[in-house]
Amino acid sequence: MAQEQVEVLILGSGPAGYTAAIYAARAGLKPIMYQGGQPGGQLTITTDVENFPGYPDGIMGPEMMEDFKKQAERFGTDNRWGMATKVDFSTPLAHKVIIDDTHEIVAKTVIIATGASAKWLGLESEQRLNGYGVSACAVCDGFFFRGQEVAIVGGGDTACEEAHYLSKLCKKVYMLVRKGEFRASVIMQKRVENTANIEILYHTETLEVLGTDGVTGVRIKNAQTQVESVLDVTGFFVAIGHQPNTQIFDGFLNMDEAGYIETIKGSARTNIEGVFACGDAQDKIYRQAVTAAGSGCMAALDAERYLAEKDLH
Repeated sequence: MAQEQVEVLILGSGPAGYTAAIYAARAGLKPIMYQGGQPGGQLTITTDVENFPGYPDGIMGPEMMEDFKKQAERFGTDNRWGMATKVDFSTPLAHKVIIDDTHEIVAKTVIIATGASAKWLGLESEQRLNGYGVSACAVCDGFFFRGQEVAIVGGGDTACEEAHYLSKLCKKVYMLVRKGEFRASVIMQKRVENTANIEILYHTETLEVLGTDGVTGVRIKNAQTQVESVLDVTGFFVAIGHQPNTQIFDGFLNMDEAGYIETIKGSARTNIEGVFACGDAQDKIYRQAVTAAGSGCMAALDAERYLAEKDLH
């Protein structure tokens, strides 16, 4: 197997990875980035982005990620196709990462920006209309449904929080809860129950998202009565959780019960010397492009300082 020595290896290419690459490249660290299984991250399946500073007229998600990519490459980032399939972080300053089971990188520092993937219901219509009225982030996309009627699936704290957020923007919010009760904390349940324009539908299964070029409704079924009906909505939000893309780091990095990488407070450092984490791989709270970019900056600066401490930069 071919082997390559590098100073900074970046895994993942969303806002966090590209920002880390920009900072590392400008610092003369000659970063190598592997784009991963979804080059550009979750923003590549997002249409309009209107909440990222610097784009007063908004921008399409894929176009934004192309801008990030060009900026990183302008300063010398070696941007490559490929995905990390195995790691060995047992040797400081010689972290081994196997790419696509064929190429071994030995890196003095590793910046993990592998992100997280939204959990979906698995409906064909849900994927077909993803970005065209279907979303997994109310904070990102709720603004586009001002004054409209929308539906959101989920029964946990995140679903309740996002439903409450949508209620401030939308005329009506239907909460589709599969079971007969919430999984959310009592305080979050009370918040949605006491919001006048949120209607909670228990024992409800989503059968199909309706529409061709955009969402026009959602077909649902009551699991108790087996009665099907259609909700006339223009937006459909899925809030059943995210899965951080961190499985290959299990056994080396400290993670929480959901698989999010734990970083030392006020930094991007992990429990392994010379390994840093940023973006949605370690952030289960905010999950925004701008916060991911900020943490990518932190990771690159931490990596640069680490190498300087070791008299390697």
